[in-house]
Amino acid sequence: MSYLGVESSLTGRRWVGPGPEETRQAETLVQRTGRPHALCAVLARLGVTAEEVDGYLAPTLRALLPDPRSLKDMEPAAARFLRAVSRRERIAIFADYDVDGGTSAALLIDWLRQMGRQATLYVPDRIDEGYGPNVPAMRQLAEAHDLILCVDCGTLSHEPIAAAKGEADVVVLDHHLGGEILPDALAVVNPNRQDEDGALAHICAAAVVFLMLVEAGRQMRASGTEGPDLMASLDLVALATVADVAPLKGVNRAFVHQGLRVMARRARPGLVALSDVARLERAPASYHLGYVLGPRVNAGGRIGKADLGARLLACDNPVEAQAMAEQLDLLNTERREIEGAVREAALAQAEARGLELPLVWAAKEGWHPGVVGIVASRLKEQTGRPSIVIGFDGDEGKGSGRSVPGVDLGAAIQRLAAEGLLVKGGGHKMAAGLTVMRDQLEPAMARLSDLLERQGAGQGGASDLRVDGLLMPGAASVELVELLESAGPFGAAVPGPRFVLPDMQIRYAKRVGSAHLKLTVSDGIGASLDAILFSAFEGPLGPALENHRGARFHLAGKLDINFWRGRSTVQLRLDDAVPAARSA
Repeated sequence: MSYLGVESSLTGRRWVGPGPEETRQAETLVQRTGRPHALCAVLARLGVTAEEVDGYLAPTLRALLPDPRSLKDMEPAAARFLRAVSRRERIAIFADYDVDGGTSAALLIDWLRQMGRQATLYVPDRIDEGYGPNVPAMRQLAEAHDLILCVDCGTLSHEPIAAAKGEADVVVLDHHLGGEILPDALAVVNPNRQDEDGALAHICAAAVVFLMLVEAGRQMRASGTEGPDLMASLDLVALATVADVAPLKGVNRAFVHQGLRVMARRARPGLVALSDVARLERAPASYHLGYVLGPRVNAGGRIGKADLGARLLACDNPVEAQAMAEQLDLLNTERREIEGAVREAALAQAEARGLELPLVWAAKEGWHPGVVGIVASRLKEQTGRPSIVIGFDGDEGKGSGRSVPGVDLGAAIQRLAAEGLLVKGGGHKMAAGLTVMRDQLEPAMARLSDLLERQGAGQGGASDLRVDGLLMPGAASVELVELLESAGPFGAAVPGPRFVLPDMQIRYAKRVGSAHLKLTVSDGIGASLDAILFSAFEGPLGPALENHRGARFHLAGKLDINFWRGRSTVQLRLDDAVPAARSA
C-alpha cells in the first residue's frame, strides 16, 4: 500500500512507508529505550531490536573486526610484506586510479613511512593503459623492485603478473570478482575469490589492505616488535568504503563510524586540504565522503594525472597537500562540465533506444572514459535499470556500468568477456568496467541485456521511494538530526532516514546557480524549514516547485545540518514531491 496514497509522485515513484510490523517495533523501541519516535522508526526499519540498540548506535571494531586470517593467502601476504620491510627490500605499489585504489596505496605508504621505509607508487593512466596491471608496467617495476603490491586490482591480471615473475614477488590485495583460475602471484588476498565463503564479500580493497596490516601487526607482536597505530588510518578506510559504494553493514559500519571520528581530528594533511577547498564547515559525514571528498580524489584519475589522488592522501606536508587539493578541485570542476555534456547526449540516445528495457546503454565516439562511469550512475538512478556508457576511440570502446540491487552486473560482464564478446571486463555486483570492439557492440549489449533480464532487471518501473514517516517542520531540530546520524553511517544498502513533510506551503523559491533550487517551506501555522533540491532541473521536480503558483505539496527528503558563518540550521535535502491535492 502506498504512503499517503502517493502512487506516482512528480518523479514517477510510488511512496512506501513502514508496514504494520515495523510500526509496532518502532513503538516498542520508543517505550523500552525512551528515544525519539523518528529515531526508533529508523532503527525498526533497519531491524534493530531493543537489546541491540546501544551496540548498534556505537559500532566498534573490537566487536565487528573479523580475523584477517579468515581470508585465504593472508598470512603469507603479510609475512612477505614484513620480510620486505625488515630486509629493506625495494617495494612497489601498483594501485587503481579510483578512491579505493588511492586510499589503499596511501594506507601502505603511510604505514611504511612510519616504519622508516619508502615505496614506489605506480598508478596507470586511465586512457593510455586502462584498468589494472599491464605487461610493460609490471615488467618495468619488477626489474627495479623485489616486491610488488597490487591494490584494488590484479585478480584477473594473469599475463601482467606472469611478466613480473622471476624478478619480483607479487602480492594482490583486491576485492573484485575472481575467475576460476587465479594469477600466479605469491598471494592473492581477495574476499571475492571463488574459493572464499563470501562472508567478507562486501568489503572494499582498502579494507583488505587494512586487514593485511592488522595481520602484519599480529605477526610483529608475536616476534616482540610493534607496528604503527592502525586506528589512525581508519579515515582512509572510511573514505574508500563509502566512495566505492560498499554496503554499510557489518564491519563496514564500524570502519566508517570510527573513520569519521578520526577524520574529525583533522590530522591527515591531504584530507584537511581537500575538506578546505571543498568549503566544508563541519566534520565530514558519510554523505560528504561520497559526494564531496570522493569525487575530488577521483578527479585526477578521471581527467588529470592518475596518481594525484593517491599522492594527496599519502602526503604529510600541509603546503604540498594544499597545492594538490586545489589542483584536484579544479579538475573536478572540469570533470563536471565534461560529464554534463556526455550525460545529456547519453540520455537522449538511451531514450531513443527505450528506457523500459532490462539494460539502458549508450555509446559514442569521443566520450571521455573518465566520466562514463558517473554518467552510467546517473542513468541508473534516473531509470532504475542497470546502465552502461561507452566512449569509443576508433574501433575500441571503453565503458563502465552501474547496477541496481539484486542484479550482479560484474558477473554478467565477466561472462561476456569469457564468451569473447568483450576484449576484457570485470568488476563487482554494483559496478563494472569493460572494453569492447565496435563490431561487437550491438551483440554484446544484446547478450548483456538478456543475461540481466534473467536476473530480474527491467521487471518494474521507477523504483519505489522508501520513507520512514511524517515529520513536521517544528520538530526538525539540530538535536534530532544529530540523533538520527547516530543510527548511521548511511549509504549503500543502508539508506539514510527520509521523512515526509505533509501539506507544505512554498513561501520562497530561488535558483542557486543554474542547477539547484533553494526553498523555504511552511506548515501554515508558523513553523518553517529551509530546503534544497540539487540538480533540480534535470527532471520535472524543480520546475514544478519553482512554479508552484500557491499549491501545497507533500515533500520527501532527508534532514541535514547546514553550517553558515558559524551558525547551524536544519535543512531538508529534497528527494521528491507530490501536490497535496493529488494524494487526497
